[in-house]
Amino acid sequence: MKETTILNFSEQSTSAVYQETFEWIKSFGLADHVNHLLVSATLFLATCILLAIVYYITRYLFNTLASSFIKKTNTDWDDRLLDNRVQVHLSRLFLVLIAQQVFPFIFVGFPVFSSTLSTLLSILMIFAIYALINSILRTVRDILRSTKAFGNKPVDSYLQVIQIFLIFVVGMLIVSLLTGKSPWLFLASLGAASAILMLVFKDTILGFVASIQVSANDSVRVGDWIEMPKYGVDGDVLQINLNNVRIQNWDKTIVTIPTYTLLSDSFKNYRGMQDSGGRRIKRAINIKISSIRYVTLEEVQELKKIALLKPYIEKREEEIAAFNKKEGIDETVLVNGRRMTNIGLFRAYAMAYARKNPGIHQELTLLVRQLAPTEHGLPLELYMFTKGTQWAFFEDTMSDLFDHLFAAIKYFHLEVFELPASDDLRRVMVEKTSPL
Repeated sequence: MKETTILNFSEQSTSAVYQETFEWIKSFGLADHVNHLLVSATLFLATCILLAIVYYITRYLFNTLASSFIKKTNTDWDDRLLDNRVQVHLSRLFLVLIAQQVFPFIFVGFPVFSSTLSTLLSILMIFAIYALINSILRTVRDILRSTKAFGNKPVDSYLQVIQIFLIFVVGMLIVSLLTGKSPWLFLASLGAASAILMLVFKDTILGFVASIQVSANDSVRVGDWIEMPKYGVDGDVLQINLNNVRIQNWDKTIVTIPTYTLLSDSFKNYRGMQDSGGRRIKRAINIKISSIRYVTLEEVQELKKIALLKPYIEKREEEIAAFNKKEGIDETVLVNGRRMTNIGLFRAYAMAYARKNPGIHQELTLLVRQLAPTEHGLPLELYMFTKGTQWAFFEDTMSDLFDHLFAAIKYFHLEVFELPASDDLRRVMVEKTSPL
């Protein structure tokens, strides 16, 4: 009731101004239609000047004063309001509201134009409200992103769903204003077109369902390292939207995939590795099988000089001597009983070296094992985890480990298998052609 009174007062005041101006211009002896036109033009120009003054005043109040006040506060959420220009949209809404109250009554002498202008201002009001709500929603999104609970959630997907709904409502209201029909009639007519809408928004619906399931199952977060070879994906997730997921590969390229592929296709998520604090090393040294043999007593004494290996050798010597004595083994034949081999000692040395390496995680699985022999020799695999997940640290630790083992393997009279090189072929030819 109060709002109606205010509107009636505004209408009466504007009509009075219009009538007084009309009477003043009429005194010049012009025709009535010319008088109406001049009155409307004069009032329109005056109103535009007034609105310009109001706009600059509101802009100063909302932009300058409010911005300076917000920047002085210690909170962060109000800074998000400035980042998303909420104050700008609010000042524009205020300006459209004033224009909507004044402009239609200026052209009372032109009812068709006044009605059209009123409809246009109503549409501008809808757009202004939508822009303000949209900026507030973006502000809420940015605030949620800065929190621990929602920092790695697909907040953009939820925002886009609300934006689509708002756009739908805006379109429905605009059509209702242009046609003069109730918006509910327009909404009811969409029921027959539901199949077409399902087809048009198929990817959007699939993406929305996928983003909800991804968030509920916590299968992918923003910042996760995922790998999908089918789509050339191997990098960190930058953003999870309603329709797509943006990933930055390690070569700094950006890959965009549909959100629903996170449900329809398989992918590898390295979050578990990163949370564990260790990154797996799984690499083998191929030992030339013909170089594997028993070690002699002289070689055992020489290998005892290796500090990491000495405790292991002494313990093994006691165990082997006790076993062979108990079983009455004839030690003149090397294959009888138990003896140490160069491959076994090298495996023990690799394990001892990994145990003392500060870059290897001692709380996770740590193995040095033999795999099935192949045409490339006997694979001696190191299965362990580095004490850190950073790529550079992982590569440096693994390289240092294998650098040392490749250099140390010669002390055990073992050879690393490799295909014949050109110098190997030349040596064979020299041996064949050299005189006995």
